[in-house]
Amino acid sequence: MIRALTVSLTLAFASPVFGWTTCEGTNLIENLPDAQRAQLDRAVAAQPFPSGNGWTAKRGDQEITLVGTYHLNDPRLVGAMWRITPAIERAKTVLVEAGPKEEAQLLKHMAENPALVTITDGPTIPEQLSEKEWTALGAALRARGIPPFMGAKFQPWYLSMLLAIPPCQMGPSADVGLDKRIISSAEHAGITVTALEPWDTVLGMLADMPPEEQLDMIRMTLPMEAQSADYAVTLADSYFAGEARQMWEFMRLSAADMPGYDTARADAEFAQMEHVLMVERNRNWIPVIEAAAEHGPVLAAFGALHLAGHDGVLNLLQERGFEISPLP
Repeated sequence: MIRALTVSLTLAFASPVFGWTTCEGTNLIENLPDAQRAQLDRAVAAQPFPSGNGWTAKRGDQEITLVGTYHLNDPRLVGAMWRITPAIERAKTVLVEAGPKEEAQLLKHMAENPALVTITDGPTIPEQLSEKEWTALGAALRARGIPPFMGAKFQPWYLSMLLAIPPCQMGPSADVGLDKRIISSAEHAGITVTALEPWDTVLGMLADMPPEEQLDMIRMTLPMEAQSADYAVTLADSYFAGEARQMWEFMRLSAADMPGYDTARADAEFAQMEHVLMVERNRNWIPVIEAAAEHGPVLAAFGALHLAGHDGVLNLLQERGFEISPLP
């Protein structure tokens, strides 16, 4: 769950565009047994607007282009940018989860408040985990080029963010995903780039989690470490097939088989995580999107998981009277 969410929603900021990182692994969805695949397909089909990364929303003379993004780098993003650049250049405003100003505010805040990321008082991570858990975490950190003695002083939520990016995707351009490319294109064209939410929205959600829940994020991620490349490949393939919601439902159904979990617990935790990290944010974004659309065409770009669902951005806009159509 945390791997899917953090890759999709809460990655680290900024690095220059050059090269890309790739993973070699197996697509876990394609290899599901028939019964499990049918269960997954039913779960996806039950959601409004379950497939597609590009949409238009029109109400009167208001026009919004909505783009579900992939936050990590991938060579296939070149084609995605080629297709959406005309919509960027026509826009009066480009809305993103976090723009350059928000990035600068976040980095400044973290530099001035080291306790957000590092443990400055109290027990370190090895003292809070079992010996077996710490051994597994240390190996995962070393695979990412991080000495375990450094990781021992990181806050648990920050460690889970690091674990969410598999070793095969770590690199100087790992976070140059579609969002950053859109921002760069808009700035080059002189288009106003505006954030959908305050700079500390997601940071606050994660840092304010109770300590034990933060540790549970690590515990849930460690069992997936051996298949980190497979999860990365599956996530990317799902996105580029326009099936981001499919990945969410796959992770939810898979969580029921993890140690200490069953269907009821997995469903409850996924519902809570969806409400906090997606539903609440989606609802807060709608007035921002509507206000921007009053002044001309808008392109709104955000993680693809925010599009689908009863409380997804598309359904919320449709309830507000917008006509929703897929982009070609």
